Amino acid sequence: MLRQVATAALLSALFVGSPVHAEEEVGRWKGFKSGSTEDFKVKAPWILDWRINTDVPQAMSIEISLINAISGFRDGVVLKSKYRGNGVKLFNQDGRFRFRVDSAFTNWDLKVRQLTPEEAALYTPRREEE
Repeated sequence: MLRQVATAALLSALFVGSPVHAEEEVGRWKGFKSGSTEDFKVKAPWILDWRINTDVPQAMSIEISLINAISGFRDGVVLKSKYRGNGVKLFNQDGRFRFRVDSAFTNWDLKVRQLTPEEAALYTPRREEE
């Protein structure tokens, strides 16, 4: 009897205590060369979760641009760096896009995730140091 109560309490804590996330992965791309990702379609809000690394830190560089897949025009530069790192960028625009990656000696990992408005509210931009 005590074992059943403990099991029920544990199951209850696992299901009731854990939040439900609507975050959905739209696409994921990895590489080390320059090129473009496949097209993806998203609705605002969504995030790009990025990671960059290298075996040659003194020579690495990367620039990632967001490309409108319909027009082929660049909507802007998402990331430009010469250092290892990772981060998340929030977007508030619908559309069909792809990323153009210009990479030198850089391993990159990009994930696009669809968010709910409530999830997007949890992302706060980092302020630039003065």
